[in-house]
Amino acid sequence: MLSHRGYAVAELRRALEKKFPAGPAVEASIVRLRALGYLNDKKFAEHFAASLVRNKALGRFRVRRELKAKLVDYRHIEPAIEQAYDETNERQLLERTLDRKIRTLKLPVTRAKLGLLCQSLLRRGFAADAIMKAVRARPELKPVADDADLSNLEE
Repeated sequence: MLSHRGYAVAELRRALEKKFPAGPAVEASIVRLRALGYLNDKKFAEHFAASLVRNKALGRFRVRRELKAKLVDYRHIEPAIEQAYDETNERQLLERTLDRKIRTLKLPVTRAKLGLLCQSLLRRGFAADAIMKAVRARPELKPVADDADLSNLEE
């Protein structure tokens, strides 16, 4: 299983228990893999967070959610996120993502389209206040953004 992709300790334990429900062999395997260095939540969290930021351009909230879904030990989540964003500027990441999203928008931009755009950026894990600032700073979105009530993004 580890030859295909990395696993967090709890995630691998769950997968092994599904395949081999009876017996202490699962725990013995986990202990052995940890001792050999093949299984390490800290390294997994760092690599996975950096990969999500670099390859998928996700914001902090989404990266955190993905790490929790992978059952990474909670003590390693925040340091991994901080390390991933030390290498990448989240504001620039948001700007690049917004550029790509604007290119696919059909003109004219309406309030509904602007709302969908902002919601998609929220789903990607960016902070609502950063999204509002970025959207209002765009000249092509400014007329609609000034009229639209973007305060509901924070909910």
